[in-house]
Amino acid sequence: MPRIAGVDIPEKKKILYSLQYIHGVGAKVAADILERTQISPDRRAGDLNDQELSSIATTIDENYEVEGALRRKVQQDIQRLKDTKSYRGERHRKGLPARGQRTRTNARTRKGRKKTVAGKKGIKG
Repeated sequence: MPRIAGVDIPEKKKILYSLQYIHGVGAKVAADILERTQISPDRRAGDLNDQELSSIATTIDENYEVEGALRRKVQQDIQRLKDTKSYRGERHRKGLPARGQRTRTNARTRKGRKKTVAGKKGIKG
């Protein structure tokens, strides 16, 4: 398997799609990388020679933040929000959605498994 930016990319897929296995590289960035290195997006990742792979790796290293550095930057950004006690930081700290989504229903991905509150329906006022 070819290895770019510390990630094994699938060799049987087209290089345009194989590059997207790198954290921080989506469709647009992958197309931009291939355009800069002048490699056809239709070629298979396994068919590229060492020089082409190294040119892709060099382009990624020089122009894009990917993998560990990107994950670290995102974590630092979230930590900065928490430290400044901003609204978004407080939402991150509490484990709730930070972008205005409703939480009365849904939001299970952020809130975790449902915690049943006993006797909530039976209260008469």
